[in-house]
Amino acid sequence: MQSAANDRILIVEDDADTADFLTTGLGEAGFSVDWEHDGTNGLARALQGNYAIVILDRMLPGKDGLAVVREMRDRQVETPVVILSAIGATNERVNGFKAGSDDYLVKPFDLSELVARIEALHRRSTAKSQDTKLTLADLTMDVETLSVARSSKSIALQPREFRLLRYLLRNHGHIVTRSMIIEELWGYNFDPGTNIVEVHVSNLRKKIDVKGAHPLIHTIRGAGYMLEKLS
Repeated sequence: MQSAANDRILIVEDDADTADFLTTGLGEAGFSVDWEHDGTNGLARALQGNYAIVILDRMLPGKDGLAVVREMRDRQVETPVVILSAIGATNERVNGFKAGSDDYLVKPFDLSELVARIEALHRRSTAKSQDTKLTLADLTMDVETLSVARSSKSIALQPREFRLLRYLLRNHGHIVTRSMIIEELWGYNFDPGTNIVEVHVSNLRKKIDVKGAHPLIHTIRGAGYMLEKLS
């Protein structure tokens, strides 16, 4: 099994303009980027290279994106894969996840959202080998016993609140967008047209940021949410 490098990203994209946009933008975000034009060469590079993330176009010459990610998983390469596609139908997203992808982003997309997803995937992949106890300031979570406490006082959470807090803890100090939370908690079949994210964040905040405690859950206007102890 290959281990991911900290900052190397492989882009497999047949459109040169899109590839140039991604290479420039991700380079400015601090990543080292390699590019392959077709699925056959992209798969060879993914199997041989040591990448943090593979960004894979859905429709490619040679092998298409789903075939590439399937063969990666068949060869026990667990590098996180983000599929980019102009096809946004639910069944296509489901096919992407069934093939073995970790995320699916529909074109056109915002580069800042892609960077946020890349960073979240990388943190998630490294978190698998980390301790099961997550902490931030006086907030603690034991993933195995499903227990949460703040200042040693136990906090009772509903299952989805627990998953939301776990996601925020594993991404603490970084913004997670509303759509990232929807995908983490409900999957792509959930209707994003409601205020369900805001409701769950509000309920969680009432339990975590009790009166007199230093606030940890922050709303970043126009961007999303962040768990952090801010001065």
